[in-house]
Amino acid sequence: MRFNDFIEQGKVRKGSPDIPKVRSLVQTSNNHLAFLKNQKINETSSGSILVTYYEALREVIEAICLKEGLKVYSHEAFTYFLKEKDEESAAVRFDNLRKLRNSINYYGEKVGITEVQAAKKDITGLIQLLKTKYLKEI
Repeated sequence: MRFNDFIEQGKVRKGSPDIPKVRSLVQTSNNHLAFLKNQKINETSSGSILVTYYEALREVIEAICLKEGLKVYSHEAFTYFLKEKDEESAAVRFDNLRKLRNSINYYGEKVGITEVQAAKKDITGLIQLLKTKYLKEI
């Protein structure tokens, strides 16, 4: 599959860049990260914390898309967007996190503390990389 396939299927729409919405998404992502900074990862909180970290990352990727005038209606499309940007490692990592988040949200699977700690480190690193590379002027 290619990113263009998502456009052809209507899961991504081309339009004009929406810089106010880009700024809003970046701020929302920052707010999620600020909230998460004070949260303790334990057996009860691990799933919610992972899902919120995932959302913070997704918001940054969505902001990059909106900056380019792309409105994305499929989380899977973000993987192919990153591949198109030659961000293969980020794409694979995001897709793995997407699947993990889906297993929590849609199938009620549990996620371990160690897995969330590793995901936290990976996600915060990805967010920093993507913001620096694609959103530094926002």
